[in-house]
Amino acid sequence: MEEEGGLPAKQPWRVLEFYSGIGGMRYSVMKAGLQTEMVEAFDINDLANDVYEHNFGHRPFQGNIQTLTAADLDRYCANVWLLSPPCQPYTRQGLQKQSADARASSFLRILEIIPQLMLPPVMLFVENVVGFETSDTHQKMVQILEESQFEMQEFILSPLQFGVPYSRPRYFCLAKRKPSSFCNPEFNRQLLHVPELLVGCNESISISENGQLTSTSDKMLQTCLPIERFLEFGNSMNQVENGTSFPPDTCSDESSLKQYFVPSNLIERWGSAMDIVYPDSKRCCCFTKSYYRYVKGTGSLLTTVMPKTRDKTSLEELCLRYFTPREVSNLHSFPKEFEFPEHVTLRQRYALLGNSLSTAVVAPLLHYLFSEP
Repeated sequence: MEEEGGLPAKQPWRVLEFYSGIGGMRYSVMKAGLQTEMVEAFDINDLANDVYEHNFGHRPFQGNIQTLTAADLDRYCANVWLLSPPCQPYTRQGLQKQSADARASSFLRILEIIPQLMLPPVMLFVENVVGFETSDTHQKMVQILEESQFEMQEFILSPLQFGVPYSRPRYFCLAKRKPSSFCNPEFNRQLLHVPELLVGCNESISISENGQLTSTSDKMLQTCLPIERFLEFGNSMNQVENGTSFPPDTCSDESSLKQYFVPSNLIERWGSAMDIVYPDSKRCCCFTKSYYRYVKGTGSLLTTVMPKTRDKTSLEELCLRYFTPREVSNLHSFPKEFEFPEHVTLRQRYALLGNSLSTAVVAPLLHYLFSEP
């Protein structure tokens, strides 16, 4: 049975998870403490599905999403759709072909199915890269959702705004089908860049001259934790302040730090382009799927020796290393229980993490989406 507005009567929300990847969206649902039943997950990446199955005991549907029909989706009787479609058509580094990119076609197909459904979702959540909000795919999404009687609120947020020293701004769309409504309907069809609304502090938000929502109060600005709190090895500041490096040869071969140290030839060639952070830093750059394969523009590198004067120390003396996959997972705010199957290689782990999301950001967004006025 359903209550008014399609809300389940004392039943868990039935959720479909599209582009499930390694489970970032599912972890966000768990972190938000929502009463849900994950009916099905969908992802075409075999390796990502290995990781998802390893952690959740369920293997996502691996067929082509574009083959799904309205009847197929109706059979799931799901009232929530979570989607994290491919971002490559919208990235600044890519060709920016937007809807003309073949990788955008499956998401467009899902959108086009919505008006054909007998049982359309009550709520919908979309995550993508910054730049999606100005794309023709976004325009198509807004058109279809409005015609299908959805109200929307949109956000661009980063983990930095939630106390995590990780710069990863992303676009999010939250949609509810009428007569369901948001707790703060006055912000419908607005693009927010501040997180206050998610914790019930909308009195600190105002609309600026350019029409964007901005914060008028510092009370919600959280001080980011230092990076050392997210490290797998050498997370004691005493160790680094004494000028000692994290010992790469005191661990087992499997978890040794030796493989993470940056070779001298790469430092000599690309040193000026590297983003270098310290254990006490409170910000690091976004890790992309090419991290560990390339050093330029793919993510920050960590110093393992704390210099006496940071501006007069050579890069060689800093003993730079890559963040480990566990540390990248920590900065994504994944739970400590998350792990990769043994057969997933190091480069594959970085690539999968680079395509994932921050649960520190998504969890409060989902909590807000699921909240009732």
